[in-house]
Amino acid sequence: MESSETPASPTLWTTVSSRGARRTQEQRSAETRARLLDATIDCLVRYGYAGTTTPRVAEMAGVTRGAQVHHFGSKNDLVIAALQHLAAKRAAAVVGNVGDVGASEDPIRTVLDLLWEVHQGPMFIAAVELWVAGRTDPALGREVAKFESIVASNLMTAVGEFVPEPIHKPMLDFLYTAMDALRGILIASFVDTDPSRARRRWDRAAANLRPLAEPLVAEWVGRGARG
Repeated sequence: MESSETPASPTLWTTVSSRGARRTQEQRSAETRARLLDATIDCLVRYGYAGTTTPRVAEMAGVTRGAQVHHFGSKNDLVIAALQHLAAKRAAAVVGNVGDVGASEDPIRTVLDLLWEVHQGPMFIAAVELWVAGRTDPALGREVAKFESIVASNLMTAVGEFVPEPIHKPMLDFLYTAMDALRGILIASFVDTDPSRARRRWDRAAANLRPLAEPLVAEWVGRGARG
């Protein structure tokens, strides 16, 4: 007895197979791109902006020069994309930890510790390399400025989630002042032979910054009690 089932159309199978292959190719492409961006950040940290070259990035990423050129035709394209990648990572670092502030018994200490933590590791060092390079490269400088505005915007959003609206502005002023102080300490530490000195200097600065925020927290707590 002949089967009543209709054989699958070769065209249909071909279409399904090509879609699967296309998804796999897209995944491989995304992975290559991510490796190049991570390698660019690593290269900035290890060799500085001047030493960050496209052949060196391709070698560190473990991809061919052809693959690198396919994704990013020039060093400028690569660095700008890495900036965006870096901005996303730094924003995630801030947003991912902001809940700790609202739940803390000492929100000032928690905020200051959070600022310290998000400025540790390669992300901040790579950012500094790009700030300095952007001083004499107007096109790069404009992109760096956009990157900083993204970080600032995420900081403002994070503050808005747990700080009452009437004290948003003074709390942001406090955070920016604290961040400026911390960045100065960390940049100076790049040439310091004592790796622990930066933390001691930050603890001293934090102790002096704390009185600026204490009235804000008192108002914050008072509003919560009245509410």
